[in-house]
Amino acid sequence: MSNHYFSPCPRGLEALLVDELKALGASELEQVPGGVAFAGDWPLCWRVNLESRLATRVLWRVGQGPYRTEDDVLALARKQPWERHFAVDNTLRIYVTAIRSPLKSLNYVTLRIKDGICDRFRETRGKRPSINTEHPDVRVHAFLTAEDCTLYVDTSGEPLTRRGFKHAKVEAPLKENLAAGILRLSGWTPGQVLLDPMCGSGTLLLEAAMMAQDIPPGIGRGFGFERLASFEPAQWKRLRSMAEQRRRRDTTVRIFGGDIDPRQVSATQANLQAAGVAEAVRCEAADFLDRPAPAPEGVLVCNPPYGVRLDESDALAEWYPRLGDHLKQAFTGWNCHFLTADPQMAKKIGLKASKRTPLMNGDLECRLLEYRMIAGTLRKPHQA
Repeated sequence: MSNHYFSPCPRGLEALLVDELKALGASELEQVPGGVAFAGDWPLCWRVNLESRLATRVLWRVGQGPYRTEDDVLALARKQPWERHFAVDNTLRIYVTAIRSPLKSLNYVTLRIKDGICDRFRETRGKRPSINTEHPDVRVHAFLTAEDCTLYVDTSGEPLTRRGFKHAKVEAPLKENLAAGILRLSGWTPGQVLLDPMCGSGTLLLEAAMMAQDIPPGIGRGFGFERLASFEPAQWKRLRSMAEQRRRRDTTVRIFGGDIDPRQVSATQANLQAAGVAEAVRCEAADFLDRPAPAPEGVLVCNPPYGVRLDESDALAEWYPRLGDHLKQAFTGWNCHFLTADPQMAKKIGLKASKRTPLMNGDLECRLLEYRMIAGTLRKPHQA
């Protein structure tokens, strides 16, 4: 049986997600801004949840139809066979998003969908499911365009960015699937030397280490599909076991990290330990501008400070030329990538970017700037 799904992802990573889903066995792939639609059976759905490094969720499409009013949305929800999808004893939460919908209140639409699902259960099971907005067993998503409403059951549960091990948090973390996408966009492959010199809580380093050891990103967590009627525990156990057996335990250190703040380094080391990949990464407290390259060539990826406050912005304007000088002097032979929301960086760093890839980091519009550090070719001339 083939189902239809939709996986949202960070803007800018859609084409990479198409490639990833295709490699996992998905069919009928359709790329749209913010995600990818695809088709496949239930084992494919489970595998995408387990192994996708780029998807935010896997939403199973269960209903679709035109609407003009909130009552039309209620009727669409009421006619779906929810009782075949999950048990009435499961707790429920409804999420609604819209683009160009003529309806005034999405909160009211949410209530109408909830009413439709509960009415259906009363008719077929004699009672209704309870609502739990904090930790629901089942999540139902609705997406409204100007004319159509599509209903989905969330097979992921918690977002797939929650990889399943406890994180030591820091301010403004980078989402895990965006970090994985940056690594893919950088061209880095396991076996190459990688450096993140401003690592924060280590998200880029964690994603790289898991990629290097072929650890499925969802191996340490549970999923929403485990509460659906279609779930087959024995088949899921076999699929998980096969994925776990692919792990490569190479302890050769090719991944390096650091941060000027020792607290960030401690957070990174705690996260690496929790993920079971501490032996694959060397991380130390250091000012990047004083740090030599760890190898003659490699890939540098970095999410530097953005300068949101005025004092930070002024300080960064002075820091960017020093960063460009250090790359030129110490990182010849390296391919360097910086994710930034600060347009000053490209102007002040004194190097010509070979590529600028638009990405969204949450609500921030960013660019992934690539600098290929080839001796004597990338320095902008100083004005006399």
